[in-house]
Order: sequence, then structure tokens, then C-alpha cells
Amino acid sequence: MFSKILIANRGEIACRVAATARRMAIRSVAVYSDADAGAKHVSACDESVHIGGSAPKDSYLRWERIIDAARATGAQAIHPGYGFLSENEEFAQACADAGLVFIGPPPSAIKAMGLKAESKQLMERAGVPLVPGYHGSDQDAAMLRHEADRIGYPVLIKASAGGGGKGMRAVERAADFDAALASCKREAISSFGDDAVLIEKYVQRPRHIEIQVFGDNHGNYVYLFERDCSVQRRHQKVLEEAPAPGMTAEMRQQMGLAAVAAARAVNYVGAGTVEFIVEQRADGAMSFFFMEMNTRLQVEHPVTEAITGQDLVEWQLRVAAGEPLPLAQDQLKIHGHAIEARICAENPDNNFLPATGTLKVYRKPTCSSFERGEIRVDDGVREGDAISPYYDSMVAKLIVHGDTREQALARLDAALAATRIVGLATNVQFLRHVLATPSFSLAQLDTALIPREAAVLFKQDKVGVRLAVAAAVAQTLLAERAAEGADPFSRRDGWHSHGLTDRRFDFEFGGEAFSASLRYPRTGATGQDPVLTLGDVSGPLVFVGAECGIDLRYAGERQRVQTWQKDETVYVFCDRGATQITEVDVLSHAGEVHAEGGRLTAPMPGKVVSFAVKAGDKVKAGQALAVMEAMKMEHTIAAPADGTVAELLYAPGDQVAEGAELLTLAV
Repeated sequence: MFSKILIANRGEIACRVAATARRMAIRSVAVYSDADAGAKHVSACDESVHIGGSAPKDSYLRWERIIDAARATGAQAIHPGYGFLSENEEFAQACADAGLVFIGPPPSAIKAMGLKAESKQLMERAGVPLVPGYHGSDQDAAMLRHEADRIGYPVLIKASAGGGGKGMRAVERAADFDAALASCKREAISSFGDDAVLIEKYVQRPRHIEIQVFGDNHGNYVYLFERDCSVQRRHQKVLEEAPAPGMTAEMRQQMGLAAVAAARAVNYVGAGTVEFIVEQRADGAMSFFFMEMNTRLQVEHPVTEAITGQDLVEWQLRVAAGEPLPLAQDQLKIHGHAIEARICAENPDNNFLPATGTLKVYRKPTCSSFERGEIRVDDGVREGDAISPYYDSMVAKLIVHGDTREQALARLDAALAATRIVGLATNVQFLRHVLATPSFSLAQLDTALIPREAAVLFKQDKVGVRLAVAAAVAQTLLAERAAEGADPFSRRDGWHSHGLTDRRFDFEFGGEAFSASLRYPRTGATGQDPVLTLGDVSGPLVFVGAECGIDLRYAGERQRVQTWQKDETVYVFCDRGATQITEVDVLSHAGEVHAEGGRLTAPMPGKVVSFAVKAGDKVKAGQALAVMEAMKMEHTIAAPADGTVAELLYAPGDQVAEGAELLTLAV
């Protein structure tokens, strides 16, 4: 076994690998960029080496620097994690040439499965079922359009060298094909350095089910059952679970054997995932087709670990060290059900636009709330860390395990309800909404679940304005009490010598401005609470500060809430959900005026990819004006109204800050 390994990655996967290495008494070396100098994964390892600038191309993709770091620190092997160089055959070969063990498959297997078109041809020869499509090398646009017409719409355009939903577009009709193809090729060349694509029939009511496989250097292969990853947005996974609901023992074996056949076809070694698209027919039968093989450990590997009781990183290390697989196929069993939720810095209500910022508050559900082994959080951040525009938007993975799917669902919802993040937008409440949909709770799964359930998933506030206002007022009053001194004139509790005192609070909530009033009881009165009036609702506001929040009663409702305030925004959390409300300081806004319209700004830090207009062009509301790239995704900037482009303020390739004005529009 190795005595020291280098982890060529960052974030939660680097922390994850380091944890297993430590348990196995293997020393670990971290590499880090400028942006990650103080990152959690650096402190999680025994040693660390700086390898370059913040952008991945200047650090985590510079494999020569990573190999130099391994040599300098005496590491014997390199674990690539996932993403970055994990599926780069040149890097795997460079490791071998340097006398280092690449903890992954041989370069030949990565190459064989890295190009989707060639891999599908290989799978066809191996007898693995395929989706009808075009996987050839001719990339002429007219020819690709002809193939799409032949296959029949809807079709799926996919980057041949791609993964993670990059360079992928579903096309519903022929008229949209050319624009979708151009977008796919542009995104593919940016992400993978290769703009080749393939065309496939877009399967109706599809499920995304993948099989975890393992091979060793002794010719042994096993499959560690399946994961259902059907719940997706932008072709990227949101929730994953194992085993797949509704899977029969017969189909599980068929898919497992097909996955092993795929691995054997390329002499695979180590951890890999064979992804299948599963068609659900009206009669309830299911058919599966090979989609691709990911030649690395997957983000969602913890759910497989939960149901099998195996540490897949330990398996990787043992296989890479030349040991045989720890278990044979008949020794592997499924125990219970596991679900993983990806907590991301993004705004689901704004087309899942990634968010950047600082984790002002980051509180995870702890084992004290759950029995040991039922909950797991994999992350690479700590409270106070920044989510930057340079890397993926994922904050953490929340994994739960239960005896049944129903039990796992309940535990996941409870764990999400106990998660507290302040400082940037996240999808935590959106995930809770997904769990509550009939489609997910009843396991009526397919990759269209999110758009199908849009009415109950987006712009939903389960807390409500009354509770938000009551919580914000209670927080203000508790803060004022804490700041009071002995001088009676420092008191803000409505003390007065005679009469009644009313106090006004101004708020913004859900895009609307309104006020509430608080009437204090007469001074000296006992057993009376202040009365809060909001619209036509009026009643006593009863609140008691506690170590874990505020015990709050108002308008016939009692809730235990937690609140945090950032500037004028109050973040409110309770079992029902979470929301935020702005408590407006009227005096601080005196004299402000609204900026004039007609300007278009960057919604986040990123790079300008292209402009679709030039100065002097007349545009219509909703027309695409520019394309930005941030956090590995493209974002289209559209005209907010009819007008004329006055000036372009940047050029393609320029890096821009959040809020930077990209162009001006005369309306």
C-alpha cells in the first residue's frame, strides 16, 4: 500500500479522499490555487503545494505542476478526484511516465470511453444496447442537421468529449437545430477543447440510471448496483438515490452485467460508472440504453457506499496498489435506501443562476439530531469561506440513509430543514420542495420532473409574510434589549410616563413594500405583550429568546425560528422552511433616487463570450444580446425592453465583475 498520495483536486472530493487516506494511515498532499490558499481541503491534508493562479487553466489543469508537486513531496500515487484532470488520458500517461501511480483506469480506457461517438461504436460491438443516433466523425453542420431529421425530433445534441451537462441541448423542432448546434459547439470547445458532437434520439419519459462498476488488475469485475439520477436541471443532477425505485431484480442484473461488459471491453481498472438512459413505456415495462461511461469516481458515490457499507475510495486505493477487489459479486448486498442532495450556491427562481459570495452563516445538521450513520455531509467549505466564480457552485452534499425510501425521504427533509446558510442564494428550500412533490415522493421519476412540477417548485415561500414579519420584529426587539444599559433613556421597549406608544416598522417582502405597527402595553402593566398589527391581522407578539432560536407566537401560530441579519435583510429559518425579508431603515434611504433604465449588467462575475448585437442595432424585448460564461456554464443576457444598442462596453474574452455594465440600451 502507498505511504503517501497527492490529491489533484480541490473542495469536497479532496477532503473526502483525504479522510479515507488518514483512516488507512496514508499521508496526503493537497495542491491549491491562489483562490484556495485558505481552503478547507488544504488543511485536511498533511502537506500542501501551491500550483498557480485562481483559474483552473492556471492551476488544477496544469498537470506538469501537479506531477512536479508529487515528486517534490515524495508522493507515490495521484488521486484525480472528479472533474479537472480525472478523465484526461494524457495526464494518466504522464503520471505513469513519471513513475507515479494514477489512481484510476489506464489511459487506454479513458481514451476509449472519453469520446462518446467512438465509445458507442465500441459498446455496440460489445453487445451493450444503444439509443438510436449518429455517432460518426463527419461534423459538417448540414450533415448533422440531415442526421437529426433522419432520427426524428426531438433529438439531443451532445458534446462528444463532454460530461456534466456541458455542450448538451435538447432540440424539439428542426427550426431550432442550427442555433442549438452552434451553442453546443461553442460550449464544448470552451469546456473540453473539442467541438465534435453526436446526435441521439431524445427518449420520452426517460430515467437516468447508472451502474457503479469496479475492476482490478487481476481480471476481476463487479457491479455495486445502481443509482437513480433522474432529477436534473440543465442536464446536471440535483438528487441521486440508491437503489433505483421500481427496479426489479431481473433488470438490475441485466443492467449490471451490461455495465461489466462495457468495462471488460476496455480492460477497465478502478472505479467507473456506466450511465444508462431508461425508457419507461406505457405498459410499465422499461428498456435501457448505454449513454456513456464516466472513467472516474462520481459525485454521487456516497449513496452507493451507504447501501453497500463499502468505502469506494478505499477500494480505489487498494486496486491502484495492485490488490484484488475486496469482495466478489455474490458478497455484495443492498441494505436500505440512501438519497443524496446537492446543495449549490444558485438561485432556482432565476433559472438556477449560480451565486457567489461569502458563507456568513453555514450550519450543518449534526449527528446529535440523528442516530449515527443516518446522515453524512461531504463538503469542502467552512463558515466564512467564499464561493468564488472560478469553480463549481456546489457547497455540500447531504446524504441520508434509512431502512426504506420513505424513511430516507423523511430524514433528508429534516436534515435540509436543519441546514442554515446565509450570505448567498442556495437551493436548499428548492430541494425540500422537490421532496414534497407527488412525483418524487411517489417515485414517479423521469428527467422532466422539475419542469413538470414547476408550479410547486419555484417562487414558493412556505414561511409566509406574517411569520417573517413577526420574526424580524422579535429579532429587532431582542437585539435592542441586549444593548440596553442602566440608563432608562437607553431603553427601546416602549417605556413612557403615560399613554400608549406605537412603533412603525417598514418592510419589503416578495417584491412589495408595506409597514407594520407595534403597540406597547402601558408602562407598569403586567402580563401584557406588545400588539403587532399587520394589515387586517392584529394580535399579541409573544417571543422568548433561546440558545437555539426564538420561541415565537403570533396570530394563533407558534414556531421556533432562527434569524440572522445581514445589513437590512433578515434571514428567517424554521421547520416549515426559510425566507428572507428586508427591514427597511427609512432614514438611511432618504434622498435616494432610482437609477435610470436602459443598462444591462453582468448577473455574476464571469467572462464575456460574445455579443449578438452591435452599436446602433434595434432590438426587441427578450432578444439575446450577449453570452457570458461563469461557473462552467453559459448565460444569455436578454434585452429587458425594446430599444437601440447605444454602446458595447466590453469585448469578447473580457473578464467582468458582478454588476458590471456590459452595454447601454436607449429605450
